Amino acid sequence: MQYWIKLTQAERQARIQQALQENINYSKDISLGYPASKLDGKVFYDDAPFLKEAPTLLTFVANPNHIGCHTLGHSENVFSGTQALEKEVLNVLAVDVFKAQPDAFDGYISSGGTEANIQALWVYRNYFMRQKGAQLHELVILASEDTHYSIPKAANLLQLDWIKVPVSFEKREIDTVALEQQLIEAKAQGKKYVLVVSNMGTTMFGSVDNPADYTAVLEKHQLEYKLHIDGAYGGFVYPFSHPQSTINFENPTISSITIDAHKMLQAPYGTGVFICRKGLIEQVLTPEAAYVEGLDVTLCGSRSGSNAVAVWMILFTYGPHGWFEKISVLQLRTQFLCHELDRLNVPYFREPYMNIVTIPARFIPKEMAAQFHLVPDNQAEKNNWYKIVLMHHVEVSHLITFIAELKHTLLCENLT
Repeated sequence: MQYWIKLTQAERQARIQQALQENINYSKDISLGYPASKLDGKVFYDDAPFLKEAPTLLTFVANPNHIGCHTLGHSENVFSGTQALEKEVLNVLAVDVFKAQPDAFDGYISSGGTEANIQALWVYRNYFMRQKGAQLHELVILASEDTHYSIPKAANLLQLDWIKVPVSFEKREIDTVALEQQLIEAKAQGKKYVLVVSNMGTTMFGSVDNPADYTAVLEKHQLEYKLHIDGAYGGFVYPFSHPQSTINFENPTISSITIDAHKMLQAPYGTGVFICRKGLIEQVLTPEAAYVEGLDVTLCGSRSGSNAVAVWMILFTYGPHGWFEKISVLQLRTQFLCHELDRLNVPYFREPYMNIVTIPARFIPKEMAAQFHLVPDNQAEKNNWYKIVLMHHVEVSHLITFIAELKHTLLCENLT
């Protein structure tokens, strides 16, 4: 680990206090040109004594704007203190977790995984059109049927076609035979450039795609591509539960990664992360934002610096070993649930290194699903699956209660 360490509470507080001192202080500094201020003191109590002991809340009230991308050129200098914390977060995630080389990446804290995924596809669309002379009709998005809904949303926004690759029902693996046939047909229809999204932990199943399933076929048929990893759910789990994973920047075919801090990291909502290799994010530079120092290459524009500080606080509170321990506990709880389901002869899907267990809907009555707040794979139509997500708040006692209820339900069904 080059950047990720564990800091004491006093060290964390001092670091954030230092960062805020390097930012503009709306209460003391004369600031006439920015359409911004600290949060309204009549509502948010900016002089509350407890804020001194709560640096994340103090940053929230100070209201720094992290517009722009702070790994690329200049940014608004009046928020340089907290921008430095965002860069520290990106160093930890890009270099220490996903094995990029130092200073070989760009990225930012986005509003979530949806924005980060759209950002990736926006970058690649522009890359192929500007650098390769591609026409819009020659581009296509390639992703599995289990992929997150942000991908069809991106296809709609960017006016791109989407090839939806089927997966096996029970194992949720890419159907490589169907994939090759789809690409042969797409190539015959004039598609030349492919924007690939490979999943690291799908929302419903926690399934992890093998990126080589895509790249091998693409290279066989001589199609140019850029490969994005959607690790919005799995990014804070899979690299720790499966340290031998090669789904990272050491794999030269991978160009970008999405992570969501507001899922497994338990950061506030609005804390996704987008990371890409150097030389890509400039493709979405908006020159019309000339009044912004350093201009802007992000989809969202203005964004709260307090979210970046929240992620920084969590990462440097745990450190790498503390985070590995937390993920290990969740893996043990997931294994406990799977063991109990095995004893009941109830089938399920579970990616070995993930903490989601998905059970066929035929084993779970709707009343029981409602009792335990299980999520179906389809809210509008007849569903096939219910998922259980082993988050930090899910205790073994909760699982024991669920298993007992499931056992009772199955027993009653057998008696009738």
